[in-house]
Amino acid sequence: MTMMLTGTTPTPLPLDQMKPWNSARQMLVCTSVTDEAPDVKTFTFAVEGGGWFNYMPGQFITVELRAKGGDLHRTYTVSSSPSRPYAIAITIKAQPTSIGTRWMFENVRSGSRVRAYGPSGHFTLSRNPGKKYLFISAGSGITPMMSMLRWLSDCAPDIDVVFINSARRPEEIIFREELELLAKRMPNLSLGFLPEARSVASPWAGLMGRIDRHKLSMLTPDFMGREIFCCGPDPFMRAVSAIVRAEGFDMGHYHQESFGATSIAETVHKQAREIVLDGKPTGVTVSFLGSNEEQVCEPGKTILETARAAGVRIPAACESGICGTCKVLKRSGEVVMHHNGGISDQEINAGYVLACCSRPTTPVEIEA
Repeated sequence: MTMMLTGTTPTPLPLDQMKPWNSARQMLVCTSVTDEAPDVKTFTFAVEGGGWFNYMPGQFITVELRAKGGDLHRTYTVSSSPSRPYAIAITIKAQPTSIGTRWMFENVRSGSRVRAYGPSGHFTLSRNPGKKYLFISAGSGITPMMSMLRWLSDCAPDIDVVFINSARRPEEIIFREELELLAKRMPNLSLGFLPEARSVASPWAGLMGRIDRHKLSMLTPDFMGREIFCCGPDPFMRAVSAIVRAEGFDMGHYHQESFGATSIAETVHKQAREIVLDGKPTGVTVSFLGSNEEQVCEPGKTILETARAAGVRIPAACESGICGTCKVLKRSGEVVMHHNGGISDQEINAGYVLACCSRPTTPVEIEA
């Protein structure tokens, strides 16, 4: 944990006496598991061996799961706030078809050790600051919004925020009690909950139904002048985007989270299947420095595919250039990389590439 233990009472260490979490070298230790709503749990972690968490509100981590049939990698948005850096939390919902999340529910307990990578992601108010915010989400899409709101509660409690969340039933509104408590502490926080159906388990007398222009205008009359962040299922985000776009909203102030590959990325992927050198397809050598392995990369193959052929382990989750889990340092050589936002320009300038969507055009050396 990020503290020294004396008996059963933790003694905090100042941050300047510790190093930030190094996901390549340090595992996480689960400190608690909390039920939030039906099929929704929050897993809170500390750094094994000591450390603190350096991230931006709204980012995500990739968790490695030792499930049957082999390791799985799943990306989960961080729900905690970097203003409280001694712990990090993810809040996840298990769907009927979930594999990785169900494994988490069944196997991760207080004291469990978990390997994770990150944090990553550009869906954060730190990159898109505003004077007034509208956070609008559905279901578990609330998690990045909660990270942002917790950050604002600690660091700018007077800021103007409208927080809208849609859920199937009232009892499925994640963080409802905490949100209502924050509304008492933050004088300019306005909450809008939109359950789609009533429930005997949790009576409801407020607005109901799916988001539309009328409900949005009722809950946020001045939404045209706000920085908007949206997260939820793709149909929900498309609906919100269509509503504000139809009103003439400046979409430069509209931000939404997505873990799905875009059609543009898929098109580029098809176009980049074959690398041609000297007029004919040819393979090039990829040297994996950390593993002391070499492997010929076949034409059109990625560094990630080549690593797997060589038995070199590079963690990967989305494999679409989105999550950034497979980020590796390129020491030499040239690659063609078509990504979908999983790496920043600063990281590219520093020599990093995403293994899942980088195809070498010359022999390359990779730190892996």
